Amino acid sequence: MSEPSSNANSAKAKEAKIPLEDVMVSLYASQEKIYPRSVSGFFTSWRWVMIWATQIFFYGVPWLNWGSRQALLFDLEAKRFYIFNLVFYPQDLIYLTAILIISALSLFLFTAIAGRLWCGYACPQTVYTEIFIWMERKIEGDRAARMKLDAAPMSANKAFRKTAKQVAWIVFALWTGFTFVGYFTPIRELATEVMTYSLGPWETFWILFYGFATYGNAGYMREQVCKYMCPYARFQSAMFDDDTLIVTYDEARGEPRGSRSRKAEVNQAKGTDKQLGACIDCTLCVQVCPTGIDIRDGLQYECIGCGACADVCDTVMDKMGYERGLVKYSTQNAVTKHWSHQQMIQRIFRPRVLIYSAVLLALIVAVVASLWLRTPFRVNVMRDGVMARLSDDGKIENVYRLQIMNGTETTQHYVLNVTGLEDVEIETEATKDVEGDDEHHLKSIEVKPAESRSVIVDLKIPDGTLDSGSHKIKFEIQSLEGQQTVTEKSVFLVPR
Repeated sequence: MSEPSSNANSAKAKEAKIPLEDVMVSLYASQEKIYPRSVSGFFTSWRWVMIWATQIFFYGVPWLNWGSRQALLFDLEAKRFYIFNLVFYPQDLIYLTAILIISALSLFLFTAIAGRLWCGYACPQTVYTEIFIWMERKIEGDRAARMKLDAAPMSANKAFRKTAKQVAWIVFALWTGFTFVGYFTPIRELATEVMTYSLGPWETFWILFYGFATYGNAGYMREQVCKYMCPYARFQSAMFDDDTLIVTYDEARGEPRGSRSRKAEVNQAKGTDKQLGACIDCTLCVQVCPTGIDIRDGLQYECIGCGACADVCDTVMDKMGYERGLVKYSTQNAVTKHWSHQQMIQRIFRPRVLIYSAVLLALIVAVVASLWLRTPFRVNVMRDGVMARLSDDGKIENVYRLQIMNGTETTQHYVLNVTGLEDVEIETEATKDVEGDDEHHLKSIEVKPAESRSVIVDLKIPDGTLDSGSHKIKFEIQSLEGQQTVTEKSVFLVPR
């Protein structure tokens, strides 16, 4: 691909008598800055609805309280995740895995049906780019004003506007970084630390890092992230088919394009004998595109499906008195086969969509059922050091360590029972025996809200009761408050 450039440079080098080894060959063309034009319309309004919805959620949820704690908090230091009334431990990693799989399948399903609407309306990169462009537009003006300002020499007005824009961007980016860290450190404590200049090193790093990422991606890189860094733009074609909803240009209706007066007929430009289509070649669809593509060239991987070109084209069609929909959301089949809206909708329920939907529904039902039936406490049983020994009172003793994790927001009391052994004695660090248990097999263990307690349990049986070897037993731990029971298997060893 670089041969023409290389040959041209070689010829110039010979004419100028410059050594070939000193000639610089450029392999990449520089990209011009994109100045998206402001646009209004149906799809733009919906895009701003999504921007407001996502940002109210992101910036507002950390400030919500659930009882005496933050409603949504990923406490890495305590190794606990709080999601409203649910408390998760590292052992609940399976739920995180399930959520990631559901998210991926949801994206596949949504893409197969509606293309890249996620990118155009809800992707954080798109959302923050739109916010940063809005701030830029308010401070520096619309497209023409920004282009003129950038081309003008430095002046007091230019310096003021550029500085004001940078200040607005940086403040917003730092607030975004602060909010992000507020999901991992209680945000009210974090705010106090910021105001008292007592932030820890990790909180400081992540606020600055996430703020810098927001500032750089939304302020400068913008469409470059979508075009070159985001993998979704590259593999989306694997999920597209001819019935996937995309932003399309009706070439049969629009071509041949050409300028004409507003009074000209759709197919006959006034004063000429040349047949023209509905496209007046105003290039507004290119000017409003956040990635700088021309939708009239067909579907391109850079298109994020935001619908800005459809909005501005409908505006032009209204002014010209033409029918709307020259640029619109449609499918390849609907455009080429001239399907009605109803026929296009019917093609949603095709095999790949039904398969995606069935798998996704099964996963969601399984996760919801698992959470509904989930026992609000966990128990791990581990043998503690010595395999088995003969105690001072002449009994066979096995020692175990029970890790009880209380997944509720209230103090819980648990009772312990062991089955599989006769005449077994249970000795623990428990507070007291449970009333009504004459044989003292049940022991009460107190665990505070959302905490974990390690309990040493000694099991003793009279010597000679069992043959030497390994004997299966079960630890049964019951919550007195919730009446749930967890059973864990283990073995009791009898030495030879």
